[in-house]
Amino acid sequence: MSNAFLDTIKARRSIYAIGKNVTLAEDEIVQLVKEAVKQSPSSFNSQTSRVVVLFGQQSEKLWDIVKETLRKIVPAEAFGTTEAKLASFAAGVGTVLFFEDTKVVDELQKQFAAYADNFPIWSEHSTGIAQFSVWSALAQERIGASLQHYNPIIDDEVKQTWQLPDSWKLRAQLPFGSIEKPAGEKTYISDEQRFRIFK
Repeated sequence: MSNAFLDTIKARRSIYAIGKNVTLAEDEIVQLVKEAVKQSPSSFNSQTSRVVVLFGQQSEKLWDIVKETLRKIVPAEAFGTTEAKLASFAAGVGTVLFFEDTKVVDELQKQFAAYADNFPIWSEHSTGIAQFSVWSALAQERIGASLQHYNPIIDDEVKQTWQLPDSWKLRAQLPFGSIEKPAGEKTYISDEQRFRIFK
């Protein structure tokens, strides 16, 4: 089956070896991220996703925050591996930070009490879709990325450093850059394990 959309999402892989050799200008990357998030669906069209894009030294600052936070947690003998991993994320062009606005979720819970328990779950769906959309859009431009989750241990310092609203809840970090080494072969479980078809 030939399908341009499926080809795009097949190109989206976890790329850990990233660099700074990206042809798109920063403004073009920002526009791509904005459009991908805007076009991502959300329950009740709540548009709960919030995004911060960090370039250059600002991105490196984020990974320094992660490094110094983990230094207090990770055993000294294992920290070298952790530090090398974080350096690979900082080696790219930038990082996209994904947040969900809990203020919007809280308001929806009050407004639609019958669905109150579901809104936090639907918020997680929204951020997942936004993350996937941005990641796939970057992949289509031959920009590599990998999705990271160092929240919640860095949340407070991230909010303080970039003066972000208290209601923004950090959900993921997406370091991105040029693809310096492609992803390995991807394996899949059998269709019999994953799908049930009834006609």
